[in-house]
Amino acid sequence: MKGSKTIGDALVSALSRASVFNPDVQVKPACVLWPDKSRQWEAIIPRLQSELSELLVLGPYDTEARTGPAIWLRCAIAGLVDEVSLSPNTTPILYLPGVSRQDLRAVESCDEQLKPLAELQYRGVIWSQINAKDWTILAFLKSDQGGLGLDVAQDVKTKHAMQLALYRLLEEDLALLKGKRLDKDYFNTLLTGGDPVRDLLYWLDQGEAFVESQGENAWQAFVQVIESQLGFNPQKEGVLAGAERLALQEGPWKTVWQRFCEAPHRYPNIPKQITKCNPPVFDLLANAESASGWPQWNEQQEKILLNDLKALEQLPPHEARKRILQLEEIHQERRRLVWAELDQAPLARAMQYLSVVAKVTETGLNAGTIDDLETGFSTSGWKADDAILRVLEVVKDKQHLDAIRVAIRSVYLPWLEDSALYLQQQVNENGYPGGTIESQSPGVPLEGQCVLFVDGLRFDTAKCLERLLISEGLEVTEAQNWAALPSVTATGKAAVSPVRHLIDGEDDNQDFEPCVRETRQSLKGGYHFK
Repeated sequence: MKGSKTIGDALVSALSRASVFNPDVQVKPACVLWPDKSRQWEAIIPRLQSELSELLVLGPYDTEARTGPAIWLRCAIAGLVDEVSLSPNTTPILYLPGVSRQDLRAVESCDEQLKPLAELQYRGVIWSQINAKDWTILAFLKSDQGGLGLDVAQDVKTKHAMQLALYRLLEEDLALLKGKRLDKDYFNTLLTGGDPVRDLLYWLDQGEAFVESQGENAWQAFVQVIESQLGFNPQKEGVLAGAERLALQEGPWKTVWQRFCEAPHRYPNIPKQITKCNPPVFDLLANAESASGWPQWNEQQEKILLNDLKALEQLPPHEARKRILQLEEIHQERRRLVWAELDQAPLARAMQYLSVVAKVTETGLNAGTIDDLETGFSTSGWKADDAILRVLEVVKDKQHLDAIRVAIRSVYLPWLEDSALYLQQQVNENGYPGGTIESQSPGVPLEGQCVLFVDGLRFDTAKCLERLLISEGLEVTEAQNWAALPSVTATGKAAVSPVRHLIDGEDDNQDFEPCVRETRQSLKGGYHFK
């Protein structure tokens, strides 16, 4: 949930706060128990699980839904269930539908199936009201002690409408409800006059769970609204038919698709529903515009691109660069599709940076003077190094990495080798442009100046640091020098120190460790250097 704080956000925060403890006097609670005797919250649990990966449910065994019997819950929070991965930074939350706090306290008369959880009331904490009663929806909305402190009517009809409208209520902006009277009219209006497109997406995402959360009256109202606005009957045609229409994006469904693309992570199951449908035949004319609704097409394009990148191994560098730019032209449109946002188009995203490598390496650094080489690298050459790092940020799968490795080696490696060999040739003929220690003045900082030595600060990472500092509002002045040789930590640290004129090197030192010029004592370990 993004933007203003919603009722759902407040509920998630309240559940998270229940596990807060003082480490000076307490140990971390084993779990948070959420009893709900009347099952008032049950309908929204699948929704909450999409935001709280630590939320587990007492119920029938179903690892995909993160539900199971009491003994399974005990094993899950102990880290003994392979299908459940809980972060050590979070406290598990156990939702207990049909169970009250009193059921757990009466250990002797406790149901046998529930007894494995009874001792957790002592090692964990119970999310309940200050009077030790279970949190009901009304209590959470109305109470100003742990709840939201809203003005809510308490008559039977309001409570009934509130229960039916709970799913939609989660999305309501909390700030807008302060000072407002929430009665049956408000909840009924929320139930039948909310956002039908949003509800349609939730139905496509949750399926039967959404239907059950609505109640008969709300469900029938939803069906009538969708049939009126979209000419589609959810009850008669079903989720898969709706998913197919969503993917086709025809007529008013174009708006529904756009709403999905605005917040695709809110509906994690919709892509799975679309993959169950039979897509149209993707011919040569299919493109990001006509096939954008189908993850199957995107997956097909990723496989084609994978093979095209592997084929670069057979091409000479100049042809490989041309081919990479062609592939970027073909696949760049897929980066604006929802599948890229859902991390299902990593190769298409990588092409944005591979094309930079191809363009930069078209111009070699193996001609002209050393000054020309320096200018070429500091102006544009470093961007190839930077782009390689960006590629490796977006590609994780081994098969994809193998293809990316082929592409990089096809254009980047020859450029590096040619540039390095040319630099060596120039140094042999004209000397190292960084000069010698004798020609360098002592590196004495100005008053108030701090010299920070950063190990491994390559030119491209230095440019990244510069951008970061500027984005934070700092003023940055850039200057570059040739590195001290050999460009290792021991040499580099000594070269920028205020005592560099007192330091020397040994030609036969295999560790490249400098020494004190006067005594020849090694700086290794730092004692003599300090």
